[in-house]
Amino acid sequence: MLSFSFYLFQPFEQIEEAFRKAASFGARELFTSLHLLNGKELGEQEKLKWIGRLARRYGVGVVADATPAVLSHLPAGVGVTKALNEWGIIGLRLDDGFSWDETVQLSKQMKVVLNASTITEREIQELASRQIDWAGVDAWHNFYPRPETGLSGDTLMKQNRMLRQCGIASIGTFVAGNAQKRGPLNKGLPTLEDHREADPVSAYIELRETYKVGKVFVGDLSVSDDVLERMAWVRQGIIPIRYRPIVSARWLSLVETVHTNRRDAARDVIRSTESRRSIIWPKEALHPTEPAPRPTGSVTIDNERYGRYAGELQIALTDLPADDNVNVIGKVVEEDIPLLRYIHGGRPFCLVRG
Repeated sequence: MLSFSFYLFQPFEQIEEAFRKAASFGARELFTSLHLLNGKELGEQEKLKWIGRLARRYGVGVVADATPAVLSHLPAGVGVTKALNEWGIIGLRLDDGFSWDETVQLSKQMKVVLNASTITEREIQELASRQIDWAGVDAWHNFYPRPETGLSGDTLMKQNRMLRQCGIASIGTFVAGNAQKRGPLNKGLPTLEDHREADPVSAYIELRETYKVGKVFVGDLSVSDDVLERMAWVRQGIIPIRYRPIVSARWLSLVETVHTNRRDAARDVIRSTESRRSIIWPKEALHPTEPAPRPTGSVTIDNERYGRYAGELQIALTDLPADDNVNVIGKVVEEDIPLLRYIHGGRPFCLVRG
């Protein structure tokens, strides 16, 4: 699941856009924070009620970062669950300050999200001994606004392994946006430091494929339209790979479609099953061109000299030499080369111009 974040300081139209995007991706949760202004946001009753109406309209609930001090700003005489539900808040991501008993009590009223980055096995056992309601418990990692403070991949893997061993399977993380960053630092809001400047789609796929994270949120205010378009492919189970063609031809539309790596995946190349089975190449696409080296990420078509292999579309997974039988037609953009390792045998992918 990919979802998004909004913050109460944003204009109404930007907040509604976050709900709309989340709904379009099939997400059922958005993230927000209630302690950027130490809970003073809870004084904006009309805005909060409007957010509640958005949540009901789009079928997307809100999970809010909160501390006990923040909750002290709730209207007097109104229960926590009743007040938050009116504003579309279906769960709380508990920051420092909540006691064991408060955490357990909240879990019996609404969704509770533990801090996956800091919680220990002993603390999880303590919650279990107090009979926390695990049915409504997630664990989401922090995001890190300051450069150089994000988690390492090893730390993320270790924490996730511990959480799963303790029975917490629903784990969330954050990726940085690539459009409007959230202040005051405007340096991205990722969980992993390696993802601070990364393409959000690449970061998302790595979190899903390598770290087995079920929920990924964009921590910043927005991502580009290009990211949304490629994420639409990802939602269909297809890995989008950006490439730059080095030929100019109308038949490139046949390249820029959905392919499937052969189930008997090769060591050195990704082989499109469809390219010889169902794509009808025009003759000019298979005419031999000047042989060229095939560095990792080269997009190629076997030309007519290769006999029955003619028309096979490949992507090089390693540096390969020039071959008279192979035409080089493009190159995967550098940022997307790490994604090639996820195109296993039988995995669909598509080439998009980048």
